[in-house]
Amino acid sequence: MITSFIHRAVMQGIPLLYGSTGEILTEKSGNLNLGIPGIMYVGGISGVIGAFLYENSLASPADANAVLAIGIPLICCLLGSLIMGMIYSFLTTTLRANQNVTGLALTTFGIGFGNFFGGSLITLVETDVPSITLSTTSHYFSKTLPFAHKLGWFGEVFLSYSFLAYLAIIIAIVASIILKHSRIGLNLRAVGENPATADAAGINVSKNKYFATCIGSMIAGLGGLYYVMDYASGVWSNDAFGDRGWLAIALVIFTIWQPSIAIFGSILFGGLYIVHNYLNDVINMTMSTQELIKMAPYVVTLLVLIITSMRKKRENQPPASLGLPYFREER
Repeated sequence: MITSFIHRAVMQGIPLLYGSTGEILTEKSGNLNLGIPGIMYVGGISGVIGAFLYENSLASPADANAVLAIGIPLICCLLGSLIMGMIYSFLTTTLRANQNVTGLALTTFGIGFGNFFGGSLITLVETDVPSITLSTTSHYFSKTLPFAHKLGWFGEVFLSYSFLAYLAIIIAIVASIILKHSRIGLNLRAVGENPATADAAGINVSKNKYFATCIGSMIAGLGGLYYVMDYASGVWSNDAFGDRGWLAIALVIFTIWQPSIAIFGSILFGGLYIVHNYLNDVINMTMSTQELIKMAPYVVTLLVLIITSMRKKRENQPPASLGLPYFREER
C-alpha cells in the first residue's frame, strides 16, 4: 500500500510541479499571476482539442503515429498557454492593469473557455456520459519504461511514469539552475527585486517580464495536459481539475520560490491531497473528517509562510516588487 501511495502521490503532484515551476519563473520577474488555474485549464483543453481533431482524422486507431499523437496535442497546449501568458503580460506590463484582478479574470476566463469547448466536444461525440475519452493519444502519453514492472517496488516508485512526469522534474531543475547561475536568471531576479535599478542598469524590464510570464505560462499549461492525457487517462470532463491550480500557487510559497524544492514539495502536496483515500481504508472516516484532511496542503503552506516571515531571511521572501506595476516615469 505504501508503494501504491507514493506512486499515486507523484502522479498527483506532477501537475502541481508544472504549475508551481511556471509561477515561480513568473513571480521572479515581479509578476503575480493568479491566472495559473485558468492557464492550466486552457493548456489541458487546447491539448484535448488537438488530440480530438487528430483522432477524428484517422481511419482507425491502428493508423496513429506516435510523433503526431504526442506532438499535435503538445503544440496545441503550448500555444494555448502562450496566448494566455501574452494576454496577462499585455494587460499588466504594457497597460499596467492590476495584477491581482487580471490574474483572477484569467482564471475565470480560462475555466469558462475550457468548459465551453469541452462541452462542445462532448456534444459532438453524442456520448451518454458528460465526458470524452481520447484513448488513442492518451496511450502514447501514458507509456512508461517497459522494464519498470520487472523491478518490483523500485520500478513502481521511480520508473513507472510517463515522459511528461520526468520532463516536469527536468524543467524544475533547469529552471533552478538558470535562476541561480545564469545571466538570464540574474536579470529576472533584478527586475523582480527592483525594476527601477534594473532599468537604470540597462536591463529591459518589459522584455524580461514578458519572457518570464509567457515561458512560465507554457510550463504551467503542460500541467493541464499531463492531468488529462496521463493522470485521467485521456478523459476530459468539465470542472474535473478541482483546486489543483490553486494548490500550485500555494506550492510556490511552500517552496520559498525555489523550483528545486518544488520537486519534493509537489510530491508532498500530492500525497496530502490523496491521503484521505488511504486513511479511509484503515479507519472509517466521516465526510467532514475527510474534508478537514484535504485542507492539509493549505495548512502546511500557512505554517511555512508564518515561519519564513518570522525568520525574515531575505532569500526566503518573495521578490520585493511582486505584484507592483512598474512606471518608468517614476524612476
